[in-house]
Amino acid sequence: MEEQVGVGPWEGPWPTDPRFDPELLAGGDRRNVVDRYRYWRHDAVVADLDGRRHDFHVAIENWQHDFNIGTVVRTANAFLARAVHIVGRRRWNRRGAMVTDRYQHVRHHETIEAFVAWAAAEGLPVLGIDNLPGSKPLERHALPRRCVLLFGQEGPGLSGPARAACTELYSIAQYGSTRSINAGVASGIAMHAWIQAHADPPE
Repeated sequence: MEEQVGVGPWEGPWPTDPRFDPELLAGGDRRNVVDRYRYWRHDAVVADLDGRRHDFHVAIENWQHDFNIGTVVRTANAFLARAVHIVGRRRWNRRGAMVTDRYQHVRHHETIEAFVAWAAAEGLPVLGIDNLPGSKPLERHALPRRCVLLFGQEGPGLSGPARAACTELYSIAQYGSTRSINAGVASGIAMHAWIQAHADPPE
């Protein structure tokens, strides 16, 4: 028999905290959330996350319906990014996100120009992550606290306009035969580099 995820119906007197969801208390909470948020209403979870989000954003180009975007969103949720920005096509494959897009703010920008205008208005440097000539080794440079980490499509990497829009370019050290690593994996490495520089261990 497959082990069920989460917890069953609440046992004992129900809590009076308004963050708790009566339906989840009665039927159990099988969502993919940490124990801290068991039985909480969805909007209560998002509100709590909003009060703790980190100062980095993540952006990824989506010109060819990239299947890595779901992984990027899920990882951004795990590292508590302020938001994920999809640049290009609005539609993306949500399967890899494992429903974390319900808790992670996801914004859409039709063009690189629109995205760059948004970043400039927010005073955020756009940092491209790609193994390109002239890129700084991510392992040897601390990322700034307030920034947007920009990733390109799987395969071609950052587009020409995206490269031109970047304040800085950073590369991830690789030692094998492959030219590049998966964009979803690269995003996780870069986000964790930000965490190492600026975040305390989780409670």
